[in-house]
Amino acid sequence: MSIITVTNTSVTVQYNVFRLIKETSKGKARRGEMHTGHGTIPTPIFMPVGTAGTVKAVDTATLTEKINAPIILGNTYHLYLRPGTGIMEQAGGLHAFMNWPGALLTDSGGYQVFSLSDIRKVEADGVVFKSHLDGSPHKFTPAQVVETQRILGSDIMMALDECPPYPAEVSYVTKSLELTHRWAGECLRAFQQSSARYGHRQFLFGICQGGIYPDLRRNSAEVLSGMDFDGMAIGGLSVGEPVENMYEITDISTDLLPRDKPRYLMGVGTPGDLLESVARGVDMFDCVMPTRNARNGMLFTRNGIINVRNARWKTHFAPADDGFHSDLCTGHTMAYLHHLFRAGEILGIQLATAHNLTFYLWLMEQIRRHIEDDTYYEWYPGMVAKVTARV
Repeated sequence: MSIITVTNTSVTVQYNVFRLIKETSKGKARRGEMHTGHGTIPTPIFMPVGTAGTVKAVDTATLTEKINAPIILGNTYHLYLRPGTGIMEQAGGLHAFMNWPGALLTDSGGYQVFSLSDIRKVEADGVVFKSHLDGSPHKFTPAQVVETQRILGSDIMMALDECPPYPAEVSYVTKSLELTHRWAGECLRAFQQSSARYGHRQFLFGICQGGIYPDLRRNSAEVLSGMDFDGMAIGGLSVGEPVENMYEITDISTDLLPRDKPRYLMGVGTPGDLLESVARGVDMFDCVMPTRNARNGMLFTRNGIINVRNARWKTHFAPADDGFHSDLCTGHTMAYLHHLFRAGEILGIQLATAHNLTFYLWLMEQIRRHIEDDTYYEWYPGMVAKVTARV
């Protein structure tokens, strides 16, 4: 277990990278914080997705000064292919390369590789694949993925896993799970036998798999909980399965994952999904939805979901979410945003993206406050109804 030391005047306290602060009196919602070399991250938290070293349409100053994102996500597969590990090492890691002062989590690239079903081959020691950019051949092994993430310098690294498709037969998912568990052990050994390059600690999370099969999910949670990972992720969800299955599997997994380690539900999701998953004991989330949907003119607000292209907003001279705390939201009217999208102006995408990310981070702040006040289970069902409505 990784231990860090925090000194406050005359008192020195040691604890794991994750510190559990508050658990609600009913249910599994919890409040905590993670300590990294690039700042303290309050949990539950949402991580904006910066796949290729950028959160699309938002610069790092806006992310830090306006959106207040303490951590973002990068992707090993995409950064390995372009600009490549050589450039990353020369730059001094991903933080320096993209001028990002906050914390970084890098996905191992496993999901991206396994989505290339027609140009990859799974082997016992890794996966052979062709680049989606130029067709060149490559291979990811557990040790190589750890090495690449050492070069990237992310604060939180992810183990290589196989993400089975949905739907998939239980026999396929069982074999896939065996591979994921073996690779997890190899990633952990490679991590323990290597060291960080840029003067800050790095942490390694394992990824539980098992498809929609409860017994396989229980097995994965138990096996990986027995390994010395710094945190635990729930992978392979939000890939097409019914939302009821996603909630069921999340609930099963958090029952078995260690209480003293952060729990990360990968690739999820809508504001309603975040609220429901926090109720089931999840601490961390990432998803392209707020940025991708913003580029299509969809805004998430505390009163529901808005399509800014709709004609009804043409003469709506008020903000998308009147009274919202961010200047990025209250500084422009819906009529102006409607105009920007209709005119094809890049600024429309930038403002919509900043709005959605600000809303997601605001929602996480509200979640943490209600957990601290022990009012989460009274508050969140009504909030789910609000944020999932169509305006």
